[in-house]
Amino acid sequence: MTEATTARLDEWANKQTAAEELVPLVGRLHRQNDVLLTLFGRSLLNKSVTGIIKAHRYARHFLGEDLDIEVTLTMVRELSELDLGPARLDVGRLFQKLQDQSASMDEFLSAELASVVGHNDDKGEVRDVVLYGFGRIGRLLARILIDRAGGPGVRLRAIVVRKGGDDDLVKRASLLRRDSVHGKFDGTIVVDENANTIQANGTLIQVIYSNDPSQVDYTEYGINDAIIVDNTGKWRDEEGLSKHLACPGAAKVILTAPGKGDVKNIVYGVNDAAILDTDTIVSAASCTTNAITPVLKALNDKFGVRNGHVETVHSFTNDQNLIDNFHKGSRRGRAAGLNMVLTETGAAKAVAKALPELKGKLSGNAIRVPTPNVSMAILNLNLETETSVDELNEFLRETSMNSSLRNQIDYVSSPELVSTDLVGSKRAGIVDGLATIVDEDRVVVYVWYDNEFGYSCQVVRCVAKMAGVDAPAFP
Repeated sequence: MTEATTARLDEWANKQTAAEELVPLVGRLHRQNDVLLTLFGRSLLNKSVTGIIKAHRYARHFLGEDLDIEVTLTMVRELSELDLGPARLDVGRLFQKLQDQSASMDEFLSAELASVVGHNDDKGEVRDVVLYGFGRIGRLLARILIDRAGGPGVRLRAIVVRKGGDDDLVKRASLLRRDSVHGKFDGTIVVDENANTIQANGTLIQVIYSNDPSQVDYTEYGINDAIIVDNTGKWRDEEGLSKHLACPGAAKVILTAPGKGDVKNIVYGVNDAAILDTDTIVSAASCTTNAITPVLKALNDKFGVRNGHVETVHSFTNDQNLIDNFHKGSRRGRAAGLNMVLTETGAAKAVAKALPELKGKLSGNAIRVPTPNVSMAILNLNLETETSVDELNEFLRETSMNSSLRNQIDYVSSPELVSTDLVGSKRAGIVDGLATIVDEDRVVVYVWYDNEFGYSCQVVRCVAKMAGVDAPAFP
């Protein structure tokens, strides 16, 4: 073995050692202080040793080189000594800011985080969350909430479904445990058929059977002041969704579908400031609306959007037929796994509900394709000002890293990227820089999105906002 090979192996072993020490520190800060640590937007919570090393390689996009894990470990040790209150801390950005300071690390952190240092006792009550419906989105929301259990602000207490048979509970648990798209559940799941509960990694979830949203007494299960997340899409207006509020123990409702009438449609990162303490019903809009609205806002703020067309290439969904059969919708009765199916989408018009300045400027259509997850929106836009491919891409890349929309917009430039590579993306939309087309003031921007997981992350952000547990972010 050459000296160079030995050196590389030693370097890797040192990274592993530092990452192994980092894992429990990140976990304790989350559980004991409600502090969520990220590295340039990438969460460090519940990451494997290899996952942490990989996250540090991502830092080269910001620093020009990999971030030394030993530096992160030193910073996290310092943070663990500060008795912090609830917060979201980006250790990569904190280190980047520290480089411009003359202070030592402990002095810098104490000053930068002064508003939360010594405030561990400020943790508020944990807010109960109930999932009404347990389909594709419902189960992913459960995974995310379980993954964050013991930390900031909200906890999953129950799911409400229609009973599908004597073995319903076992089947629900099995669907949570195994997923053909997103893989197996990371942890343990225990079913108690006598108590109608599912225990997942220590989170006890009550399974409640009901055929109507107004017929559940949540207080019977010790659930109070709960946020009900309606994943059924059956009720989309205020009148229908208000049925949830008739239930003892229910306080607020979030719909995981586009709302109708006066229901506020929220795209987190764009118009979540519209969620008021007095609001009891809001919608988290659709997966496509969440994917394209942040990108459209960024482009409109920078270049101005005169008008445009949005074409969505969308994975098939459960409302389509597996084989040809009757369907009340046009074309959706044809076999989803065999056909591209032209259909309508309201996402382009729905953008205006979150971004009023684009009202009447966008048209839209959709093609359902034979893939189970990850979709793409093609934004064909006429801008107010001319640009170039390089300028447009650099702007979107910078927006994805250093703007208020960095948790919503991602940017990729890989010549080998395909849809399955983006399964599990936590961003609402991912700009494919190599596909960008520019002809003076006419541009075409391709935006990928995990229409299941990426959207579910946006929903959880709305839940935290509506629960009033959206912790301050630093820096």
